[in-house]
Amino acid sequence: MPRPFCKRFVGWQPGVTLFKPAGVPAGQLELAVLSLDEVEALRLADLNGQYQEAAADQMKISRATFARIIESARRKVADALIHGKALQIQTEAGAQPPAPAPAPGGCRRRGCGCHGHGRGRYVEYPPRKESP
Repeated sequence: MPRPFCKRFVGWQPGVTLFKPAGVPAGQLELAVLSLDEVEALRLADLNGQYQEAAADQMKISRATFARIIESARRKVADALIHGKALQIQTEAGAQPPAPAPAPGGCRRRGCGCHGHGRGRYVEYPPRKESP
């Protein structure tokens, strides 16, 4: 049985959840869907210019996990740009996420010592599906 996914810390909320090529109706476009943790990884690594180790610490995940997330995010963004797809940010299962709040409690990673301070929230990956 595989190990369960850990929650990832996201310190930013998107104001917009869909980007598309100009002049093409959204209904006619294929979607490339970015998860919230992929957008956070892009923000930390590419926009803020942080090294993977520091960005992984900020998201409270391992550096190897961060590398897999950022690789997936960059591939999806490149696919959307090259093939003219719409880019959608998947916040949670059909719902807009709540506003950022102080992180709950301390990080459970051994020796981390971060105590969960700062603004942001933990997100589950993969997002839970809403029951019908």
